[in-house]
Amino acid sequence: MTQTTSQADNGTSPGPIVNAMTVDVEDYFHVSAFEGSVSRNSWDSLESRVARNTDRLLELFDQAGVRATFFVLGWVAERQPALVRRIAEAGHEVASHGFSHRLIYDQSPAEFREDLRRSRAAISNAASVQVNGYRAPSFSITSRSLWALDVIREEGFVYDASVFPIRHDRYGLPSSPRHFHALERSAGTLWECPGSTIRLAGTNFPVAGGGYFRLLPYAWTRWGISRLNNNERRAAIFYLHPWEIDPEQPRLPGSYLSRFRHYTNLGKTETRLRRLMTEFPFGTLREVLRRSGAEGVA
Repeated sequence: MTQTTSQADNGTSPGPIVNAMTVDVEDYFHVSAFEGSVSRNSWDSLESRVARNTDRLLELFDQAGVRATFFVLGWVAERQPALVRRIAEAGHEVASHGFSHRLIYDQSPAEFREDLRRSRAAISNAASVQVNGYRAPSFSITSRSLWALDVIREEGFVYDASVFPIRHDRYGLPSSPRHFHALERSAGTLWECPGSTIRLAGTNFPVAGGGYFRLLPYAWTRWGISRLNNNERRAAIFYLHPWEIDPEQPRLPGSYLSRFRHYTNLGKTETRLRRLMTEFPFGTLREVLRRSGAEGVA
C-alpha cells in the first residue's frame, strides 16, 4: 500500500471542473505488449511515426484551445529534440515517460534510477524545461514496485501518474486511492495522480483514456467523466498515445489479445477526441493539481 497523507481538494471551487489532458509520447513499436516480438535493438531500424502523430495532436489541441501534459519517452527526446521543443513552445507541459519504456517491476532500483535520470536529461537538453512529472510505461507501479515512488521523489519529481487503481493483467493497484493524493516518502511529499476510475458495486472501473477510449463506446467515457465532474466534483485524467490516431501504422506481430487491444478502432480516435474536447474543459496535469489545492506544485 502507498502511504497517503491527504487528498487534494478537487472541486470545492466554484465553476466547471477542469480535467487533465495527457499524452504518452511514444512510437507504435515501443508498446509493452509487443516487446516480446520487437527487440529494443531493432527500434532504430523501424519507421518512426511519432513526430507526425504528435504534431497532429498539437494541431488538434490548438484548434480546441487545449493545453496538455506530454509525458515524453527519453528515447524519443534524444532522437527528436525538435519535437520536444515544439511541444514546449506551444505552451504544453513536458514531463517524463522514462527513457527505454521498460516496465518498472522488470528493473532493479538502480536501473530505474538511471532510466529516470537519462530521460530527464534528454528532455531538458531538448527543450530546456523543468521536468516535474513522471508516468511509468504501462502504469507499472504495482505492489511489486512501490519502491519506485521513493526513487521518483528522491530524483526531484513533484508528482507521479503511474498508479491505476484497477485490476488488470499487466498493471493495477486496486487498493490505492482513486483521486489525487499526497504521499509522504522519506525524501518528501510526492503527489500521486492515479488513472481515472468510476466505482460501482465496490469495484473500480477505468474511464478516460487509452484503450478504454477506443474499445468501449464513446458514451462510457462521456458518462464517466460527467460522473466524476458532476457527482464527485473531481477532475478526470484523460490519456492517449500519438499512435492511437494513426490507423495506417505498420502492423506488428503479437498475441491475438495484444493486437486486438492495440489496433481496434484506431480510425475512430481522432473523431472521438475532437468531440470530447468540445464537451469537457481540459488543461495540463500541473494546472489541474494547482487548481485542486495541491501544495508545492508550482
